[in-house]
Amino acid sequence: MQHAPPPAHRSAPDRVGLVVVGAILLSLTILGGNIWLNMQAAGVTPGYGFLTQTAGFDLSESLIPYDAGDSYGRVILAGLLNTLFLAICGLVLATVLGVLIGLVSVTPSPAGRIIALLYVELFRNLPKILVLLVLYVVAVRGLPPVREALSVGPLHLTNRSIYIPVIETDVRQLWLLVPLAVAVAFGVLWHHRAHRIKRDTGKDGAVLPVILAAVIGFPLIFGLLIDTPLEPSIPEFQRFDFEGGARLSVQFLVVLVTLGLYHGAQIAEVVRGGILSVPQGQVEAARALGLERRHVTRLVILPQVLRIVIPPMINQYVNLIKNTSIAIAVGYSDLMSISGTIINQTFRPLEMMLITMGLYLGLCLVASSLMNRLNNRLRARGTKGVA
Repeated sequence: MQHAPPPAHRSAPDRVGLVVVGAILLSLTILGGNIWLNMQAAGVTPGYGFLTQTAGFDLSESLIPYDAGDSYGRVILAGLLNTLFLAICGLVLATVLGVLIGLVSVTPSPAGRIIALLYVELFRNLPKILVLLVLYVVAVRGLPPVREALSVGPLHLTNRSIYIPVIETDVRQLWLLVPLAVAVAFGVLWHHRAHRIKRDTGKDGAVLPVILAAVIGFPLIFGLLIDTPLEPSIPEFQRFDFEGGARLSVQFLVVLVTLGLYHGAQIAEVVRGGILSVPQGQVEAARALGLERRHVTRLVILPQVLRIVIPPMINQYVNLIKNTSIAIAVGYSDLMSISGTIINQTFRPLEMMLITMGLYLGLCLVASSLMNRLNNRLRARGTKGVA
């Protein structure tokens, strides 16, 4: 008769981990109790009822309609959207710069490698806030005032903003989402079809031009059929400022460029390391088979580089999202700036800090989750290819 094995004793690392977790929880409990007692002694009752009160201050810019008579909850939403918009634009700019500089850093050209090295070493070793302030001073003092705007067609550049034409919004334009969705579905099906033809016959078909034509053409044709207005709003100078169109503030632009340059340098090093990790023998074998350099890059190098660089890229993306908080130094109405203003007005530092921490944590978790899913898909695809 066999006896069940005795329960395994916890190893020393497990016991140490439990002790550490317990100590952290105990410390947080003590800290929370002290904060509660101090707030009670000061006659302050914790709560989030202030979110429905009138904010009473304006924003330098907002992606949603907002004025000083709106609530604190709405101004926090406006700040969150500003931060999200800045983070998305920064991620795109930093990724494009990083990939380009990373590719240049491994080219046979000595001049290209020197330029890439200078860029990386300069922006990787300077404080972000210093780069931001230098760019802001250069932009404010180097760009012309509104009355002397530097104009290129409908675009106007000043030391306040860049004014650009946009399409005027209309309720009927919501119907354009229907053909846009159809065009996206058509693009997915066309991509799968082209991939299947490539797999069966080895022939490359037109994919990107067809998808772009569908995404642009379907809504345009549908808009003409239902007589949906697509009238542009062009900025024109009035008495003291430009009216019409849309504007990108100098504050937004200098923060965007700072984040793009700084994190672009970090991403360039990640890309360079990923490219150098691909065995040179695979590249030489591909060239020996007659593949052109661009085909070697697209079919041999990039698929392997993506699986290597995505994990460290996740760290860079999360850092960029958190570093959008430097925008407070130049007056851009991001989440951190708005949080500080609300704290000064309501004397609710604990509540606002928790809200701000939770929102930043949510943004970073969403970004890391999406990148991890992409990483898992690429690894699964690579495993199938090996199998």
